Amino acid sequence: MNKTVKIYVGILILLFIGAIAIEFSKPTPINWSRTFNEKHTIPYGTFILYNELPTLFPNSEVHDIAVSPYEYFDAFYNWEDSTYTTKGTYFYIDDYADIDDISAQEILDFSSYGNNVFISANYLPQKFKDSLHIETDNDFSFKGSGNFSLENPVFKNDSITIEKGLSNIYFSKLDSVTTTVLGYQQFNKDKHINFIKIDYGPGNIYLHLQPVAFTNYTLLKKKNQKYAASVLSYLPNETIFFDSRNKKRNELGNSPLRFILSKPALKWAWYLGLTVLIVFILFNAKRKQRVVKVIKPLQNTTVAFTKTIGNLYYETKDHNTIIDKKITFFLEHIRRKYFLDTHLLDEKFVKTLSLKTGHKQGFIQKLINVIVHLKAKDSCIEDDLLQLNKLIEEFYTK
Repeated sequence: MNKTVKIYVGILILLFIGAIAIEFSKPTPINWSRTFNEKHTIPYGTFILYNELPTLFPNSEVHDIAVSPYEYFDAFYNWEDSTYTTKGTYFYIDDYADIDDISAQEILDFSSYGNNVFISANYLPQKFKDSLHIETDNDFSFKGSGNFSLENPVFKNDSITIEKGLSNIYFSKLDSVTTTVLGYQQFNKDKHINFIKIDYGPGNIYLHLQPVAFTNYTLLKKKNQKYAASVLSYLPNETIFFDSRNKKRNELGNSPLRFILSKPALKWAWYLGLTVLIVFILFNAKRKQRVVKVIKPLQNTTVAFTKTIGNLYYETKDHNTIIDKKITFFLEHIRRKYFLDTHLLDEKFVKTLSLKTGHKQGFIQKLINVIVHLKAKDSCIEDDLLQLNKLIEEFYTK
């Protein structure tokens, strides 16, 4: 290697080192993503609030919900006396309350047994709006900062002003019989309700429409934490069931690909590479694959055998046996496909089966009533069998 080449190589190395030094000397840009994640310390994470919950509720335990609310609370439901074996407050903060209808109904049931629910979100689940008879509206014309205050005179000095990350979504319709107004938001001269309490049986549901008030950025500005503390002071000092969109937080903890999958660019490059590889294998295998001899499958005589046995029972007029077997097979189908306990065919079972299958609750109730009636009947007739068969077939086909 002559002297000129060495000089060029040295210059390239210096340029490379300089580029690396400049890149690492740049300040890390601020991530303004609205994650509302309790593990994130970025401006719109909820790390501070989550870690201050033991201080705000010193006599409470904080339990993280790592599955859907339906899966979590259904495990505490006592089928014998139709109650929950745990008590506390369901707690959720996010920009959009992404809660499915089944989980939303489970949360409402949980509240109806004397528990509390606190949700702070710009967009509430439609199931909540329909069940609680409330509506929200969005004023897109607002500008500037917003002032947030509470109705109770005790919290008169806890009003705050927020300048960033706001939306002007407010409650436009309420049920005055069960609803108590707790707080307001004001943009320019327009003042609207943004915090309410709804009596739901012996329990309470607290709905708040400005989740940005609980983010890291807001809590660290001036004395904004006093507003968040005042809002949460309405909640009892009992167990908190903390839910968030961060349900898969440990999914990549032990994965060899956790670094690649944590970076968007590397993740999509990995997925693209896998897709190209799979397409190549499929096309290559199709072109070089040998001719596969077609082997006719063995004839399935199960249906013919079943029809023969059914006709035998029908000819002997043994309706009780056929009815018993049809009910047994139907309940086994419910347990296997919808994972429901068929030991107790009560109102909650009917409601859950209706939600999972999409059938109307009235039809499910009629089918269950017929099943319970025929199981208790000593001697069944042909009309009973035909009625049961018609309802079960309608359940399967629709």
